[in-house]
Amino acid sequence: MIDLYYWTTPNGHKVTMFLEEAGIEYRIHPINIGKGDQFGAEFLKISPNNKIPAIVDHAPADGGKPVSVFESGAILLYLAGKTSQFIPKDLRGQVECLEWLMWQMGGLGPMLGQNHHFLHYAPEKLPYAMDRYVKETSRLYGVLDKRLKGRDFILGKLYTIADMAAYPWIIPERQGQSFEDFPNLKRWHAAIRARPATVRAYAKAKEVNPAPKAPHTDEERKILFGQDRSVVK
Repeated sequence: MIDLYYWTTPNGHKVTMFLEEAGIEYRIHPINIGKGDQFGAEFLKISPNNKIPAIVDHAPADGGKPVSVFESGAILLYLAGKTSQFIPKDLRGQVECLEWLMWQMGGLGPMLGQNHHFLHYAPEKLPYAMDRYVKETSRLYGVLDKRLKGRDFILGKLYTIADMAAYPWIIPERQGQSFEDFPNLKRWHAAIRARPATVRAYAKAKEVNPAPKAPHTDEERKILFGQDRSVVK
């Protein structure tokens, strides 16, 4: 059994997508980040960076005490290792998979997150910041679109954690992009969206958070965007 500490964000979807694909039994513990659940003392024991997702595996491969993992990329790697699924078996394939997983963790996610912030959440419109991150989003879409030319998935025929990591972040309608400019990305995205496990994962999101909304109140904005070192207890 896996305990999943989760909210309905792109990083949260990565993990439900894997768990549904692998058929692992899990239970969701909602962490409402708009209400500040991520700063609770018990959650911080599992995720010291006060971010979702995090997991606790009660049946680790070594048969020992439960293993907790935070950071979505680390969770995907842990689950791939636990199940021997969705990662290549050969050395070179693993290196390639790790390269693209780190590309998502270090580039696609953070840059598109800034895109979301300045386009949708910032209290004032800052044209320089908006233009900066919309253009960087376009560049990153282009990198992935080029990679997918002639490939079903990022590593070719094999669907991997690299795809699961990138997919939830590709939201062109929120990011100032159009799929029509990225035909390979459009095809890839549609293929993953249609996978039964993806459908189930996103259905779980609707169960947890039926009416997602942007942070509107000052308190919500403070919780999500105004924290400093005082929250690290």
